[in-house]
Amino acid sequence: MALTAKQIHALHDKMLHKRLYVIFSDPTDKPGDRSKVFPKHIAYQLEIERKGILFAAGPFVDGKGKPQGPGMIIIRAKSMAEAKRVAEADPFHKQGFRSFRIQAWEVNEGGFNLNVKFSTGTYTIE
Repeated sequence: MALTAKQIHALHDKMLHKRLYVIFSDPTDKPGDRSKVFPKHIAYQLEIERKGILFAAGPFVDGKGKPQGPGMIIIRAKSMAEAKRVAEADPFHKQGFRSFRIQAWEVNEGGFNLNVKFSTGTYTIE
């Protein structure tokens, strides 16, 4: 069933229009032991998660699930400048082991399912 332009605009107006910021994080050629910085990176991710800044994060993986190097961090921020401050504070970025670029992203479509079982204390996210 084809929608008219008016119907599409009406649907679009009801969408979420949630502004988030995507930080694309890429390994650099800087020599050094990245493994020493990794725990600090994870601690920072957990800190911004606790503060409600981190929406989602993780590495890009191959078909077998093996991390490929680059990663993506999606955050809540009030501006591009704030998003940049969050990205700059990541230990991998501060130490020069990763570079980053930021893209504003507007979430309009999609969703997820959360299933909580109180009796077993379990949950699934789909």
